[in-house]
Amino acid sequence: MSSALEGRITGLQRSNGGVPKLPVDAAAVSEQGMEGDRQRNRRFHGGPTRALCLYSQERIDALLAEGHAIEPGAVGENVTIAGLPWEHVRPGARLTLGDVEVEVTSYTAPCDNIAHVFLDGRFVRISQRVHPGWSRVYVRVHHGGALRVGDVVRLHAADAG
Repeated sequence: MSSALEGRITGLQRSNGGVPKLPVDAAAVSEQGMEGDRQRNRRFHGGPTRALCLYSQERIDALLAEGHAIEPGAVGENVTIAGLPWEHVRPGARLTLGDVEVEVTSYTAPCDNIAHVFLDGRFVRISQRVHPGWSRVYVRVHHGGALRVGDVVRLHAADAG
């Protein structure tokens, strides 16, 4: 069995459309995304290659320290993760979230719907092009299941180098 870097789920969030996504303790996940979560604009969000949006608790904490009014779910992520080197969570990486198997498909482009969270409305603070390593990511779900806050997250070593 290959080694993996481990973290944990610190937050699960969903909404009936748009942001912020609100916290839940547990959620079912399928290839289509998180049960009870909807996206307002399906042209840019949702679908099998964007089933879930993930973000780093450490990045949120650093953004808070910079003075941004961010919290888990404020920028639209479904799963907030602590303990992983976020720069390794990139397209092609495979993760296990509890019992759920996912693959990162793309970085998530920020939009003006989250501008209110950032000082001076500068949502490009989490743009991969402008600030590499600070983006949220979209994932494809290969194997669904139940997620709970506190579940272990594994970033598989073959993807971590």
